[in-house]
Amino acid sequence: MPKTALVISAHAADFVWRCGGAIALHQKRGYEVTVVCLSFGERGESAKLWKQQGMTLEKVKTARRKEAEAAAKALDVHDIQFFDLGDYPLVMDQEAKFRLVDVIRAVQPAFMLSHSSYDPYNTDHMYATQVALECRMVAQAWGHNPGQKVLGAPQLYLFEPHQTEQMGWKPDVFLDISEVWDKKRAAIECMEGQQHLWHYYTNVAENRGNHFQRNSGGQSGGRPAIHAEGFQSVFPRTVDEL
Repeated sequence: MPKTALVISAHAADFVWRCGGAIALHQKRGYEVTVVCLSFGERGESAKLWKQQGMTLEKVKTARRKEAEAAAKALDVHDIQFFDLGDYPLVMDQEAKFRLVDVIRAVQPAFMLSHSSYDPYNTDHMYATQVALECRMVAQAWGHNPGQKVLGAPQLYLFEPHQTEQMGWKPDVFLDISEVWDKKRAAIECMEGQQHLWHYYTNVAENRGNHFQRNSGGQSGGRPAIHAEGFQSVFPRTVDEL
C-alpha cells in the first residue's frame, strides 16, 4: 500500500501557501496526499472577489473552489475534499467532526499537516488545528465506530503562519522543496483571489531555503536549497540515529 498524508486546511487557499511544496514533493516520492478544505474562505479571505459588482456568496464559493481545484492539480494532489462549513467563523458540530474522523481513518496518514496552534489574526486557523487534534484522538479510539480500522499515531506538523513572531510558532523541521518549486509557484498563481500573497509566500520559501542550508551544515557542508518550507512538530519524533 502507498504511504499517505493528510492536510487539514481551514480555507481553500491555505494548503497552497503553507505546505504546497510538501504536498508536491511527497506526491513525487510516491505518497498519496489528501487535502481537506474545511471552508472556501468565502467571507473572510476573498476581498478581491467581493469588490466585483454583483458578487454573491455562491459566486465567491464557486470561484474559490475552482482556484483550489486548479492548485491541487498543479501540486498533483491525490484527493481534495471540500467540507463547505463556512468561515469567519469556522464552526464544526459533532457531525462534521465525525465526518473528518472518517476521512482520517480512511486515509490512514503517515503524517498530518495543519495550522499553528495560536493565531490571533485568524482564529479559524487555530480552530482547525484544535479540531485536527481532537479528530486525530477520536480516530485512535477503538470504541468509536467499532469495526473500522483505528488510526495509529501520525505526527501532526504545524505549517507556517503569516506572522510567526505573533503566533508562538517555532519551526523544528525544514523541508527542501527546490525540486518542486515550479509546481508550488504554479499553484500559488491559481489563487487569483489573493494575488497580494504571491510574492509574500515566494519570499518566505526563499528565506526558508536559506535556513535549510544553514541548519544542514552551513558553509561546512550544508546542502544548497533555493526554496524550503518550515514546520513545527507537535509530538516527539522517534529516531534510530541522529
